[in-house]
Amino acid sequence: MANIGEHAPDFSGKLTNGNDVKDFRLSEHLGKENVVLAFIFGCFTGVCTTEMCAFRDSLEEFGNLKAKVYGISVDTPYTQNAFIKANSLATEMVSDFNKEGIKAFGVVHEEINGLRGMPKRSVFIIGKDRKVKYKWVTDVPKNPPNFDEIKSELKKLH
Repeated sequence: MANIGEHAPDFSGKLTNGNDVKDFRLSEHLGKENVVLAFIFGCFTGVCTTEMCAFRDSLEEFGNLKAKVYGISVDTPYTQNAFIKANSLATEMVSDFNKEGIKAFGVVHEEINGLRGMPKRSVFIIGKDRKVKYKWVTDVPKNPPNFDEIKSELKKLH
């Protein structure tokens, strides 16, 4: 489990941007700017779509706070590319299809609605020092994160 003050655990997956699929390793994206990881339950679900669109609509503000946002789900990278296109997202997403990230960060629903190994809706901020600065995790997929709280935490690091 990733805890505040500890170094962020590393994991790999596939990075998607609406067109391409590339290899992704979290550690290669840390150290230059603050990183926001938004683990979502699944692409094309109501609250997840609303959440990722809220990140999209605040992307300039996150950029001004020197933060890079990544959406993460266990969907295939091809589903993520369709999701990015359908919602005009500028945020890259990471396919955690092999569930390395949700296990490393400790945000796994063992079973929910008959599905095993789904991500818990959660947000982590990782500072330039590669340490977890903020952690929000819910067991209820319908609960969205508090965007004002996330921005407030990023302002403390800016």
